[in-house]
Amino acid sequence: MSTERKAELAANLAEVEERIAAACRAAGRPREEVKLIAITKTFPASDAALLADLGVTDLGENRDQDAGPKTVEVAGLRPEATLRWHMVGRLQRNKARSVVEWAQEVQSLDSARLADALAKAVHTARDAGKREEPLDVLIQASLDDDPERGGCPLDEVGALAERVTHTGELRLRGLMAVAPLGADPSAVFERLALAGERLRKDHPNAAEVSAGMSHDLEQAITHGSTCVRVGTALLGGRGLASP
Repeated sequence: MSTERKAELAANLAEVEERIAAACRAAGRPREEVKLIAITKTFPASDAALLADLGVTDLGENRDQDAGPKTVEVAGLRPEATLRWHMVGRLQRNKARSVVEWAQEVQSLDSARLADALAKAVHTARDAGKREEPLDVLIQASLDDDPERGGCPLDEVGALAERVTHTGELRLRGLMAVAPLGADPSAVFERLALAGERLRKDHPNAAEVSAGMSHDLEQAITHGSTCVRVGTALLGGRGLASP
């Protein structure tokens, strides 16, 4: 079964890589400018391990309660693999202490209160010897101002960025966004690109733009995305979470 699954994942990965490469060529960008994060949410640790075998080094999860055990299991399955785990889903402040123990990056920071909670959690983890490095974070920008979807309003991104940089425990890496359902992805990602330009004027190291998923990665790359988050096109439409 694992041999068949690995072949399936390899074929899917080749298709996704070709889509990314073609989009980069069309945009006149080097392929190396765009990072691929495999979104392994709802899929078992065995799939993450097989992706690691295929050379995928960045993995994303959206639920802390699933990701914590899964990252431990994957480390046991592939102890030699150097993987970078990203939290990409909405995050409650009471999960901050748990998240900083497994995630190298949080892409869904959307409030000053969450920034403070994460910074406090990083400090606690460092004191306990559970973490050595600051936590990389991306500000999730709201492109439709819908509070149910999460995200920081674009006119508040600058203030939140200042809050992040003054914590001392967080490293601001850039912006993340999800195209609203029914919206024109190209128009949405163009807005995000402009927001990223404004952010980099005051924070030149915040150069990452995480945008684009299985259905709209081409439009995101056209508008400057440096990181695409792909789940369905890689792993399929339905998964069984790790126990």
